[in-house]
Amino acid sequence: MADLLPAGSEDPENRALSPFVLLHGGRHGGWCWKRTAARLRSAGHAVYTPTLTGLGERSHLLSPAIGLDTHIQDLVGVFGYEDVDDAVLVAHSYGGMVACGAMERVADRVRALVLVDGYLPRAGESMMDLVDPATAEYTMDLAARDGEGWFLPPTDAAVWGVTDPADNAWVNGKTTAHPLKTYRDPVGPTDRAWAHPGVFIECLVPAAIRVPTARPRERAAVDRRFRYWTLEAPHDAMITAPHALAEKLRAASRLDPR
Repeated sequence: MADLLPAGSEDPENRALSPFVLLHGGRHGGWCWKRTAARLRSAGHAVYTPTLTGLGERSHLLSPAIGLDTHIQDLVGVFGYEDVDDAVLVAHSYGGMVACGAMERVADRVRALVLVDGYLPRAGESMMDLVDPATAEYTMDLAARDGEGWFLPPTDAAVWGVTDPADNAWVNGKTTAHPLKTYRDPVGPTDRAWAHPGVFIECLVPAAIRVPTARPRERAAVDRRFRYWTLEAPHDAMITAPHALAEKLRAASRLDPR
């Protein structure tokens, strides 16, 4: 479930580096972090890239019963079973819903929460509450038409800004269907996510998928422990701009968490 390469254990400086937990978004899996994770590991960080139930290499488990709480438990389990501590938790897109819900149980093990074009929910909100009405309607219609009413089929990676032909083919060969219930379920308490040091990274290059940014912008304006950064990359920055994203994540790991 998790992919871990220990940082250089013989070097005391490397041992002091915070580990990263990189959480994917909808239709993706831990595989999407391959390029970014390689750069973080080369810098000496331990990196975990879990895949949520029903997606990626776990797509054989896809079922209508998989909900947001299933994915939250997936993430909580990584921290517990891998003994992760002082980590930078990075969540992309839909993964922000999962990470914010999981923070109620893992915040003491997280140094910083980083949302890469990720959702920042309040308690009781679903991802469908946070997208615009047209997107919500399209999502429901897509599931009804092509997903038996309970899943979203894979889509072309161009919607996430992956336009390079080789990259597009690679992503299209790995994305999988996504359980609709996870988008419709309301998240539980998120107070600890909102109270925790963190960073929002907005991906600036236009793509069909756009995550609302007003809420993190407003939070950054009033919370000195929450930063708002930008990156010249499309939504799937971990694929199209892995080096630049890795540098942003390393910078987040060096922020004072107090």
